[in-house]
Amino acid sequence: MAGIINTGTHPKALWPGVFSMFGMSYNNRDEWRDLVTVQTSDKHREEMVQNNGFGLAAIKEQGGSIAYDTTSQGGTATAYHVVYGLGYVITREAIEDNLYEKLAMARSKALKRAMVETKNTVVANWFNRGFDTNYPVGPDAKPLFSAAHPSTSGNQSNVLATAADLSEASLEDLVIQANGATDDRGNKIALQVRSLHIPRQLEFEAARILKSINQNDTANNAINALRAMGTFPEGFKVNHFFTDPDAFFIRTDVDDGLTLFQRRELEFTKDNDFGTENALAKATERYSLQIGDFRNWYGSQGA
Repeated sequence: MAGIINTGTHPKALWPGVFSMFGMSYNNRDEWRDLVTVQTSDKHREEMVQNNGFGLAAIKEQGGSIAYDTTSQGGTATAYHVVYGLGYVITREAIEDNLYEKLAMARSKALKRAMVETKNTVVANWFNRGFDTNYPVGPDAKPLFSAAHPSTSGNQSNVLATAADLSEASLEDLVIQANGATDDRGNKIALQVRSLHIPRQLEFEAARILKSINQNDTANNAINALRAMGTFPEGFKVNHFFTDPDAFFIRTDVDDGLTLFQRRELEFTKDNDFGTENALAKATERYSLQIGDFRNWYGSQGA
């Protein structure tokens, strides 16, 4: 167990005249919500199973038999729910002698913030490790972003053929690639690009690329096609938990992509220890993440 909060932990809280106590009551960012689809769960685990559809139709010759095809089951990805929790212990004396209610309230707010920061980090790590072959995920046992997602029609890719930094040209290339997506049998799918997701280091560059009326960083009198065509109807979203300063990602409207299964909502509970008279407070939450269809995301890890 970590240190117990006692009268010596916050000695200034025992004396009058303190104008301000700060450092625990910062605002939260729920940026994880921009990266996942949330589903509730009432089981100990959830599975995402790939199913392969039909191929192209064949010409039926006069008097001949029609061609028959079959569907099949592909890979399976399992999401095992994990409990995340954090708490603190405070002595009865520290509670009795504390002169500042604000400090007690700040502890609860700080505990909630820690849980939100944890969730932001857990979700963002799917992108921070998204190109790393040491972190295979999903039904095809490949990283989230790979040029070798296996299918019955051959390997498929959701990364740029040549990794590039964020620019108007690289963004157009990735959109073009996404718009050419096919299903497992090689049939074209009606995919729609929705949003661009970037680290904080690329926020201003993304604004120039997507919001300029004319082409960005050029003297050409040409329109900004990305803006004119409304390519990103949900704009760009900054994630402060991305660790790669030049990686960027595109989210599409493909179903069954990166999913957060919420098994238990965030709970705050408290109790007292009979022997020590210490007060205990804790926060717990139970959830898991899993990717089904990799076509929900396209990305580049930068040059």
